[in-house]
Amino acid sequence: MVRTSPAVGVAVALFAAVALLFASSAFVQGPASPSGPSHAQRTRAGAFLGDSAAPSLEESPAAPVQGSWSWAAPLLSLGVAFGLVAGFLQPAPVRAITAEQFSQLTYQQVRGSGLANRCPTVESQGTEISVQKGQRLRGVCFEPKSFQVETDIDGKPAFVNTKLMTRQTYTLDFIEGTLNPNPITFVEEDGMDFAATTVQLPDGERVPFMFTVKQLVAKGAGDTFKPGFTWGGEFEVPSYRSGGFLDPKGRGMYTGYDQAVGLPASQADGAEGQDAIFKETNKVFDIGRGAIEMEVNKVNQDLGEIGGVFVSKQPGDTDMGAKAPKTILLKGIFYAKVV
Repeated sequence: MVRTSPAVGVAVALFAAVALLFASSAFVQGPASPSGPSHAQRTRAGAFLGDSAAPSLEESPAAPVQGSWSWAAPLLSLGVAFGLVAGFLQPAPVRAITAEQFSQLTYQQVRGSGLANRCPTVESQGTEISVQKGQRLRGVCFEPKSFQVETDIDGKPAFVNTKLMTRQTYTLDFIEGTLNPNPITFVEEDGMDFAATTVQLPDGERVPFMFTVKQLVAKGAGDTFKPGFTWGGEFEVPSYRSGGFLDPKGRGMYTGYDQAVGLPASQADGAEGQDAIFKETNKVFDIGRGAIEMEVNKVNQDLGEIGGVFVSKQPGDTDMGAKAPKTILLKGIFYAKVV
């Protein structure tokens, strides 16, 4: 089958749209004049046949009456044509690409494409990657595909699916750290290792959390990465908000008011009233703990790349100590390169 370049496809689409535009414009401008010889042709024909009398002018047919919306017909046809052009030129869905292909793209090619929120894919080549002492794991990327929150359903805790409210800025990338064998141990040190994310429960409640793998220590038995290899560990989950955050009443951890200005009566006694809103007033920087489990399903022995899936469980936001955190369950894909 003959392949055509994208430029040729675009040109064909534009030509078809322009042709449709002219055809639709001609259609909406009304019917053409009746066919037959024109006045000049009839005059010449009469003179040739010896008819000395000038032919009488026949009454031309009346022009079609234009409706009140006739002016909009060309515009509508133009809109249809441009709609077809937009349909042909709209961008295709973002597809996974390898890290090598991604490194060859310019900023303008990545900007607005959604690729910045995608983890690279791994082309399977070879069977395993041996880990040597002193190596590093670079370019580690975690891309969640599923967000679930633990909530009570009929009095029983269960994980329910949620709706993602955050834009495409929730992927962790460029993470790196030390790597050693027997057992394989990865210690996270640096990178874009946190992302503020918000999801919405079916009942409309929104749950913010800090998706992260800060200070992750992941271990797995053996000294080689190969399909089916599992490893995992625990990590720290920092507070969703920093110490400089001020709530709607102006209260904060380091700055702002130390009491609810709008509720002076409930704080006057310094006892029961104060106890009721103590957690709201006493802002703290909570640090939680999370755990992650990973499984390798692809390796590229020549490039030292590994890819697979992960499952992570971590606490959500506590509103700086004011409420109990919800448990977040994330499932997705990961990528890393052994160097």
